[in-house]
Amino acid sequence: MPAAAVAAAPDPATISVTGNGSASQAPDLAVLSAGVETRGDTAEKAEDAMVKASNKVLDAIRAAGVEKKDVQTQGLSLRAVYEEKDGKSTVVGYEAGQTFTVKVRDIDSAGDVAQAVTDAGGDAARVHGISFDVADRDDLNADARADAYRDARAKARQYAKLSGHKLGRLVSLKEGGGGGTPQPVAMAAPEASDAQLEVPAGELTADVSVNAEYRLD
Repeated sequence: MPAAAVAAAPDPATISVTGNGSASQAPDLAVLSAGVETRGDTAEKAEDAMVKASNKVLDAIRAAGVEKKDVQTQGLSLRAVYEEKDGKSTVVGYEAGQTFTVKVRDIDSAGDVAQAVTDAGGDAARVHGISFDVADRDDLNADARADAYRDARAKARQYAKLSGHKLGRLVSLKEGGGGGTPQPVAMAAPEASDAQLEVPAGELTADVSVNAEYRLD
């Protein structure tokens, strides 16, 4: 007697959607990029002037309330300066520099710290830019993920209804690109003045996308 044929169960219908979410928060950290740049007839003179200017700037930064742990050297440089004349390159001096990043945890004082740099460093001071960030991004990213998940589920529910189905269980969930990146703001070194430099911080936004797949019942 032949064996009874068993029909294979059809694969369940599924739907895949992309959810996008975002969350905003006022920054609580300012990151200043600053430094000094000096020149001299010899490499030794340029470097000596750089060290003196750098020490003055660092002392001023700490006096402005920035802790030592929040100041980090970004780079050191020493190079010859050439002049082209009659088709020949001649060394006319040397240029030395030091750059560092400064984390200002009291963002309302970011302008004061930038002013302290230029006041202490004088013509050697360089203020390259400032960016704003959140010291702890966990809550900001969590809110963006929750928003992306809600968006994906709402889209899936709508497509299920349009196709005459009910939305079933979640089959897979994958996070795509996301997370906001602090945007640097270029700054010119402020001139010594009695006026206070204002640096509006605005808001930071974290963006998250998720790819979700649901069963259709």
